[in-house]
This record gives sequence, C-alpha cells and structure tokens, in this order.
Amino acid sequence: MGVSFMLLQTGHTRTLGATLQVGGVNFALAAPHADAVELCLFSADGRHETERLFLPGKTDGIWHGFLPGAQAGLVYGWRVHGPWAPERGQRFNPAKLLLDPYAREVLGSYLGQDIHQGHDPAHPDQRDRRDNATEALKARVVADLPVPLPGVRVAPQQRVLYELHIKGFTALHPDVPLALRGSYAGLAHPAAIAHLQALGITTVCLMPVAQRADEARLLDLGLSNYWGYSPIAWSAPEQRYWSGTEGTSPRSEFRHLVDALHQAGLEVILDVVYNHTAETDALGPTLSLRGIDNALYYQLEPGKPAQYLNWTGCGNCLNLNQPLVLRTVMDSLRLWVQDFGVDGFRFDLATVLGRGTQDTQYRFASSAPFLMAVAQDPVLRDKLMVAEPWDIGPGGYQLGQFPEGWLEWNDKFRDTQRAFWLCQQENLGKLAQCLAGSSDAFDPQRRGAHSSVNFVTAHDGFTLADLVSFNERHNLANGEHNRDGHGHNLSYDHGAEGATDAPAILDWRLRDKRALLAATVFSLGTPMLLAGDDIGHSQKGNNNAYCQDNATTWLNWPDADLGLCAFVAQLLQARRARPALQARSWWQGDGMVGAVQARWTTPEGLALSDACWNEGRVRALALHLHIAGAAVDAADCLLLLNAARQPQVFQLPSGHWIRHIDSSAGAGPDQLLGRTETVPPGCLWLASSQPLFNA
Repeated sequence: MGVSFMLLQTGHTRTLGATLQVGGVNFALAAPHADAVELCLFSADGRHETERLFLPGKTDGIWHGFLPGAQAGLVYGWRVHGPWAPERGQRFNPAKLLLDPYAREVLGSYLGQDIHQGHDPAHPDQRDRRDNATEALKARVVADLPVPLPGVRVAPQQRVLYELHIKGFTALHPDVPLALRGSYAGLAHPAAIAHLQALGITTVCLMPVAQRADEARLLDLGLSNYWGYSPIAWSAPEQRYWSGTEGTSPRSEFRHLVDALHQAGLEVILDVVYNHTAETDALGPTLSLRGIDNALYYQLEPGKPAQYLNWTGCGNCLNLNQPLVLRTVMDSLRLWVQDFGVDGFRFDLATVLGRGTQDTQYRFASSAPFLMAVAQDPVLRDKLMVAEPWDIGPGGYQLGQFPEGWLEWNDKFRDTQRAFWLCQQENLGKLAQCLAGSSDAFDPQRRGAHSSVNFVTAHDGFTLADLVSFNERHNLANGEHNRDGHGHNLSYDHGAEGATDAPAILDWRLRDKRALLAATVFSLGTPMLLAGDDIGHSQKGNNNAYCQDNATTWLNWPDADLGLCAFVAQLLQARRARPALQARSWWQGDGMVGAVQARWTTPEGLALSDACWNEGRVRALALHLHIAGAAVDAADCLLLLNAARQPQVFQLPSGHWIRHIDSSAGAGPDQLLGRTETVPPGCLWLASSQPLFNA
C-alpha cells in the first residue's frame, strides 16, 4: 500500500459520509459501538487497496477525519473494528470492507459470494477471517450536481399517479434508441415522455432506483431483484439503469431524467425502501450497516440479539428510533430532493418506519420520530408523501392512520372493486364506500378527500390483463415452486385460463378491464394506474414478478392495445374537465356551498334502502354528483354502474344528460341520452349536463 496523502486531520461531524471541501474531503461514519474505524482507499477501478488510515476523531458516536488533497473520484470503503459477539448484537469484522451508507455513487457488484459473509459459513457463531476487499462494493467521492430545475406541484385534487419501472418501461420500446432502452436516458427520451403526456397522467411514481444488492438465493438461480426492493446504498442511483453514455454518470443521467419529466410538466416521486436492507437475516452478507454497527442500525430480537426482528419479510428492519439512524434516512431523503429535484416519495412498508421501541411493544404511532421529523423538516414537509400502510408485524395494518397530508395505498379499494366487478361479490354499501373515498378508513375530520390512493393493480400482483385472464398465479419461473405471490387475487379468467382465441372471452375481458379502469379514475381520491395496463401488458399470469428481468416484465410495446390506451386517455380527460370528479372535498348528502353533493339511487331512480345497500345480489346503482351553489360551468355528473352479467335499464334524473364514457364500447364521442337507457352488463357510464368531447 502506497502513501499518497497526508495523515488524516480531525475533521468534523456536520455531514456524514464523504464531503468535498476546500483542500480535501471530510469523512464521517456513525458507529458508536466501534473501537476504531479505518478509511481504506483504492485504485480508480476499485481492485487494489492503496492505503488504510484510522479516523482520528470520535464525537457523539461519529468517527471523523479530514483527508487533505483528496478529490472527487476517490474510491473508498470502511473497515470497522470492535468485538465479534453476535449474542450481544455485535458483528464487527475488519476483514470485511464495508460500503458507506452515505455513498452517492457505488463501484462494483455484489454477486452473492460467501466471502462477503461476516460469519464463518461453516460456523456462524465465529468470525470469518477472509478479506473481501477486492470484490466488495465501494463508494466513489462525487462533486455536487448543479442546482436542479424547479419541481412540479400538482393540485391534490387533480393528481393521477402512474407507477412504472425504469428499465421495464422502455426495454422494448421501438421508438427509443436501442442504446438507451431500459435506462434513465431511455425514460427521458421524447418518445417515452410523449406517451405519458398523451395519457394525461400528472405524477410519475418510479419504482426503486437506489443501488441494490440482489439476494444470493436469486443470484444462484440466475435471477435478480428486478423490482429493486433490496437496497444497499439509499442515496446512490442504481448503476444498472445507467446507459453508459460517454460524459455521463448514473447520477447525472438520473438527474437529467427528473429534469426532463419536469420540463414535460410531470411530477416525479420515488419509491423508497428505508424499512430494511439487502443484508437480509443473520445468515446474510455483511456489506454495510451490519459490519458498521449492527446493534445501532437494526431492530434486534429482545433477549436474542443474534437474531433480527423481521416485520418486512426480508430478514431485517431498520431501527429509526435511534437518532443516528433517523439522521441517515432524513439526510438521504433530502439528498434526493436537493441533488435530483424529486417532488416526493412513496414509502415501501411504511408501517415499519412508524413503529416504536420495545417499551411500547413496537406499536405504530402517527407521532413516531420519523413521521414527526418529516413533518417539521423544511426541505421535506411540503413534498408529496405516500405510504404503503402495512407490514407483516403485529398490528401491521395501519390504513388511514398516517399523518395529515399523507396519501396511502388503499388495498380495500383494490379488493372491493375486483370482487364487485369480477367475482360478483361484495354489496353496494362496500362499493359505495370505496367510490366515495373510503371515509370509513380516512377520517374526514382530519384527512383530505385525496388521501386514498385508489388502484386495482400495482407492481405487486397481477397486471390488469392478467387479472381478467387467470384464476390462479403462474409463478414457477420464480424458482419457489409456485408458492410465492398472493393466492387470493379476486381475479377471473372469463372461462379460459390464460391466452385464448375465443372472441367472446376476449371481448368480455376487455370490457371488464375498461370498467375497472373507469371505476378507479372516477372514484373519490387519488387514482393510480400501473404502467402497462394502459396498453394491455401481460406477465403471463406471474403475480410476483419481482425477480423477472426479461420480457415477462418489460412492457410489450410491439403488441400495444392502442384502443385501450385511447380509452384511458379519454377517462383522464373527463376527470380533468369535471370538478365534480376531482377530490376537492368529501362528498356530502346535502353539503355546504362548493361541496360535492352525492345522491345514490337504484336504477329506477329511487333512494337505496338498507336492504339494497346490504344485499349482495344487487349489482347496479346510479350516482349523481352536484357541486352545491356552483357556477354554471361546473357540470353535474352522473355515474351509472352495472356489474351484473345482464343488461340493466336505468331511469335518468330530469334534465339533459350527455354520455362521455361507455366502458363497454371504449373511446368514443359524446352522445345525448334519453330519459331511459339500457346499460350493458359489466359496464360503467359517465354522463354530465354539458358536452365534453367532440362529436
């Protein structure tokens, strides 16, 4: 090892990680239980360790030092010294080079080798003495990016989310240059952005883009954690989505993507995973936090600290009740906003982030440290925050319990819509609750009408095409003998499992797809669509395609259903044009001026009785929406829903009604309706008192 730098100076703890300063780089690492920390420097390719320097300072649990003469591009890692005592939660092993949790650019790939295990593979209670530095992940010191372009802020009542995967969206897109497909630059290409704009969505929700480390089990099967829910560097854009274009880096290319989406008028939110890391369970690899300070960063089992609490199903949980761990997460969130300009976040398994300590039996609280920190943070408090409001721990289902201003994925909406339209289950009362924003879950006294994220499909589960084509999951390709993925899908194959040439079945499936899309877009709340559903993409029945980085998950643009795409665009156009369909306020029976009044009736135009609300065999109803005291240009809206498998005659309210949407027919012109109309089976109509589309 050569000596190319001066001895480390004391440095500071104002910033963690590696921070460029005048004259050098400040390094800081939170590891309060460690006995010593070494900064290890490497050649530019990361293959050769050139120097080891002990950090000279330790203040309030943070080790720190300043390296004069260091510049951007320097490659480094950590070796952390301390006791090997798994029975006390301590797993220090200086033979293992560790990735900085503050890494902003990562060098190398984790390939599942057992040399990265901190324990001896044959004797898990003993420390592994092999040095892994050559193969280990390393961080590269980077300079700050220029100030990002201004973000986009969509009015909450007009927001429409669109969940997509960076690679899958453009991997097969014929109008994106081959060299850019599947990359950040591919999604930033005008052809990709044009589709988003033509649809009329407002907000792109990007599946995880933070650097990940795939599970060794998947790597052994020749698979990967394609979805990205296995983070190892929360603040570094995944290098696998970089096009490799000369003069760019993963950071600059991702930043260009965000800027391009903003210039197109689109909001950008990131799906982030701060509930666990890729180090998995007690037999997993030692890549970063486990070797830095295991007992600080992770939730350990009370009385058995050699094991991890596992509310995620991924082997470990982060301990956000520790101030230094909370600081790490908050710094990462601020970095995505300040360096890259993102407009908000969707939090995977967000209940984990709100759990308390052992003293509170780890109960979830809306006043948990993380949630309170976000609420007061000047960088984050005005950003869009979306929770996946559950985990697999005790009391893990927390729909409706997140703080004011947050949005939450509403799986009750998903299941009720599927059951009502596809399975001829659920009653009108439960359907109406979902259509009306799920006020039973989201307290109208403290939450806005946009709080519920309404969806029938997401990355996790069947695509829309598969929801109407399969009764059973078909996940054999995942290597788990078809045991993975949810077994209760509320799906319906319409008489043939999977692909078919039968015209009647294909037509029926298409009609049900359009009805589910219309119900999602016109319900009170914030609609969310899954990328690919708008063009009819199928995963061939795989409802847990997290490890399928192939044509299973890459959107099938060559066979895109352009008619379905036009129908989705028309749905969103209708929603934009009609204030009564937007989440401006909770629907009222006889509300205040400006509030949306909702009148629910039978197809005959009569008020629904208790028996009708609770009778599971009744499959049709009408909903009349009127803005009280509204100006002339705020049209009334009329929704006619018939989920039965036979036509239904409706008596329309008095006045002139113009139909904009007929889910049985797809996109089409406005049509003037009569006083009595017959709605086809499995169909939703939208009408209003004013024209909308050109005839």
